[in-house]
Amino acid sequence: MKLPHFLATTSFLLLFAPAAGAFDTSQDTWELLAGYGESYPGWGLTTQRVQTIDIVPRYDHLTIDHIGSGWWRGQHWTLVELPVSAVISPDDSAMVGLNFLAAYRFTASDTWQPYIFGGGGPVYSFADIEGMGAELNGNYQFAIGLERHLDTGRTFLAEVRYHHVSNAGTRDPNVPLNGLKFMVGLRF
Repeated sequence: MKLPHFLATTSFLLLFAPAAGAFDTSQDTWELLAGYGESYPGWGLTTQRVQTIDIVPRYDHLTIDHIGSGWWRGQHWTLVELPVSAVISPDDSAMVGLNFLAAYRFTASDTWQPYIFGGGGPVYSFADIEGMGAELNGNYQFAIGLERHLDTGRTFLAEVRYHHVSNAGTRDPNVPLNGLKFMVGLRF
């Protein structure tokens, strides 16, 4: 099993697996992120520069609390996202998706908390992007981020993601989009 499939399957199972006999949603949260993404020709097999403006609602489910000690003390979270991307170049169009992500949040500090995550899911592209042989594609991504807990009770988020989109060889051509996304948001 390839890593993206493993991460997506693990995230899905952990999200819906009961913990200690009950599915506890008392610490679950919602986030809303916005940002900019761009693919880079020459990064892997990418040939097109695709630019997007992204809006990403995200549901966070605390899967495992109190992991480790010291600087690496943290929590495992399962994230579900519904990203909507406005493609602004080379075509004015859109992409929509569904992501299942596994995340680890470092909780040694009460104010600043770095996190990492990875996973993926399906992406439907309305855009006419040269080299993408299908409208229904898949994506996987890995990210690093930083949370800042605010005095208002909200949490500010900033993250950088490596993002890959392709049709996994189900259609020809299959030219992938490899790029970065820069996101900021708030937890509610």
